[in-house]
Amino acid sequence: MGTSMTVSAAALDKTYETDETYTPTNGEFMLAVFGPLDVEDPNPPRPVLVSFEESPDTAPKKTWYGKAWNGQAAGVDALNPDANNYGTMATYRPTETGETRRLKENFVAFYAVVLDDIGTKVPHDRLLLPPSWLLETSAQNYQAGYLLEAPLSSWLEADRLVQGFIAAKLTDPGASGPCSRLVRLPVAVNAKSTPPFVCRMVTWSPELRYSPAELRCGFGLTEVSDQPGAKLRPPRAQQSADGSDPVWIPRPEENAVLAALRSNGQYKTGLGNGKHDITCPWVKEHTGEVDGGTAYFEPDDNWPIGGFKCFHGHCAHRHVRELLDFLGIDVTAARMKPTIRVIAGEIHRVVDAAERELAQTCSYYQRGGLIVTIVTDPGTQETRVQEINLPTLVRALAGVATWERLDMRFKDLCRIDPPARHATVLLDSTGYQHLPVLFGLARQPYLRPDGSLMQIPGYDLATGMFGVFKEGEFSVPDLPTLADAQAALEVIKEPLTEFSFASETDRSTALAAILSATVRPSLSHAPMVHVRAPAVGSGKSYLCELITAFATPQRGTPTTFPADDEECRKLLLAELLRGPAVIEFDNLTSDLLAHTSLCPTLTSEFFSGRILGVSKTATVSTRTLFLSSGNNVGPVHDMARRCITINLDPGCEVPAARTFTRPDLVREVLSQRGRYVSAALTILRAWVVAGRPKTQCKSLAGFGEWSDLCRQPLLWLGLPDPAESVFLAMAEDPDRETLGRLLTAWHEAFGKTPTMVREAVNTALSQFSLQQELREVLRDIADERGEINRRKLGWWIKRHAGRIVDGRRFVRGSSNRSAETWQVETVKTQANGTLEVPGESVSSVVSVLVQPDRKSGSATKGSNGYARASRGD
Repeated sequence: MGTSMTVSAAALDKTYETDETYTPTNGEFMLAVFGPLDVEDPNPPRPVLVSFEESPDTAPKKTWYGKAWNGQAAGVDALNPDANNYGTMATYRPTETGETRRLKENFVAFYAVVLDDIGTKVPHDRLLLPPSWLLETSAQNYQAGYLLEAPLSSWLEADRLVQGFIAAKLTDPGASGPCSRLVRLPVAVNAKSTPPFVCRMVTWSPELRYSPAELRCGFGLTEVSDQPGAKLRPPRAQQSADGSDPVWIPRPEENAVLAALRSNGQYKTGLGNGKHDITCPWVKEHTGEVDGGTAYFEPDDNWPIGGFKCFHGHCAHRHVRELLDFLGIDVTAARMKPTIRVIAGEIHRVVDAAERELAQTCSYYQRGGLIVTIVTDPGTQETRVQEINLPTLVRALAGVATWERLDMRFKDLCRIDPPARHATVLLDSTGYQHLPVLFGLARQPYLRPDGSLMQIPGYDLATGMFGVFKEGEFSVPDLPTLADAQAALEVIKEPLTEFSFASETDRSTALAAILSATVRPSLSHAPMVHVRAPAVGSGKSYLCELITAFATPQRGTPTTFPADDEECRKLLLAELLRGPAVIEFDNLTSDLLAHTSLCPTLTSEFFSGRILGVSKTATVSTRTLFLSSGNNVGPVHDMARRCITINLDPGCEVPAARTFTRPDLVREVLSQRGRYVSAALTILRAWVVAGRPKTQCKSLAGFGEWSDLCRQPLLWLGLPDPAESVFLAMAEDPDRETLGRLLTAWHEAFGKTPTMVREAVNTALSQFSLQQELREVLRDIADERGEINRRKLGWWIKRHAGRIVDGRRFVRGSSNRSAETWQVETVKTQANGTLEVPGESVSSVVSVLVQPDRKSGSATKGSNGYARASRGD
């Protein structure tokens, strides 16, 4: 029988309720299924017959053993017609004792598939192919038999075929085990009923015989090999890519289905998105042989072996498996996936192959020692970097490759899920050879290191950035001029008219913050932006929202400023792992403290920390804009040089009562974000195209890259220096003021004489002392419950040693006394930028005098007892 045979499923119903069908005898039935036995074989394989009169529910176990059929019609016709008469659809080799038992080890061949419970549990219309026989075994309940063109000599192949029908719910799950299953003979009764039901042959068409492929196609079966744990024999052509690699079989270079269609002349054209217009293989069955309306779909996540659709009625029931069978293509080849085989002793190669295939998807990356992907929250539409956990990794690996393992029970390869052990090894690896490095996300086009503009979304191998913007939303001239930059400046200045800046310098600082937000993905590090005002309702948070709009199309989610460094470290690591555009600290109630974790985050390209619950230390990029706001608070100590400050001054008693002309300013900017961001990028590109002209200004140590891209373009356009607030904050630093007072008082009390801390404290506290200022400043520094803590005072002086205030600094004394002494040294800055000190000249441009960091030990002690560190520390 060929695959071109078509029989209407509805035609099956026409004889169900008639008496016109010929009923064969049991002998005729057995001869039709098995044919005559081989007379030349002294011990031919035989089917087994079982016959008994009691109910099958109560029959003793021994009655089910049965005996071999002798191959003669008379032998089976002699069975009692009023008994439960059964026969197997398989044959068995006799044992050495001459017995024929229904055991797997005796199995020889399988001849027919029989489906149970047709009409009661399985609707008649699900018999998409006409059966070779249909036997009513109880009232309105039928057995449908399908004779095979050639018997199956492989028990494994026979079991696969039957399991496919079970998986499709076309028969009772108890029908498994083709080597031992019994089916009812046509001349018999069903003693389960009272009175016993006389079996009735409804359809008898022994000329209808099918191949396994025709049965699978006709019923649209899913092969057992497509399900986890099922037995699978890969095609020989794909056993190895080069004949030697037992672990990894790469993805086929060419789609086998498309190649076969082209070879047969049945391919027409591509339709896009993996769809192809083809000629239907069964076009001659179409009405009028119309050639059209047929498509093949390439494999994807939803259609793992591809898809086939023909809109002609004759092919409505056909599926992709029929197309594959027609073309002679194995399901494994149709998947277009690589294969990874789990082999003992090859875990390193298996894991390497898994990582390689994961990288090929362009959906997974490495970030700070972790495997991550990029996800978009369906609710907020926020795009973020998401760390991969073990279940997610197993699911991802299952999608990128077909996984196999040798099953020794069947001496064959089985499809399996990716083993959790191998996924864990990959997840916990300290390094990845194949996964691309992800530095961060860009929500708009960004500048490459050479000044060119990256305007294509997706992953950029050159920068390690992933653009999550829409192509065409932004428009920046290729070679913008000064006039273009001036026009663009007016565009980004326009939203700032709603804010009351304390000075034009603060307005310029706000523009620098906007440029920082726009170009932050291109900067290895940038200063924090702080918005300060004298009263609530001055627009601090609203200005932060506006700046945020230039960094991301999503609204910001401000958080509170951490109270201590431990909390700060945890918050920074958790946030930076997500790759946010902005981290905002809103409504500070104290000065912007210099937490040990925050300071290096602002001046370094990477931040490291141990992840809670994971035995890994992550190192993540700091390409995030930091914002903060508060009333009459600002950066202090080491934060003073790491933060630019925007001062707002509404100039009224109740700022919150003001009326704004544009209450939905941020929403307006977001709705036209492409225009505003393009204007900011135009300014930057115009400055680059002009040759990066530099305006003379104070150096901002540690932020040279930011100064070039976010400060110099504004100076080029004639605006005030946006970094002026940094130098003002450093001048107003409380530590600087206190140090200046101590240097003056110490010098007045001791001159250039090396003095111990203990002596200074005793002198200040002496009842005859005239050093009132010295006493007061020492108490300000190290007072504890009315006493001056000399140890605390000593550490404070050490920490500020070498720092120059008003032409003076502390240096270690040259005394031979056992205790450490300090003296005040007077220095002058010469016109060439060098320091004039006794006995040496130190360049203030090349080096900065700082106290060595006791924890990091990064600075080295100079000849005068103070530390030297290069600019940028």
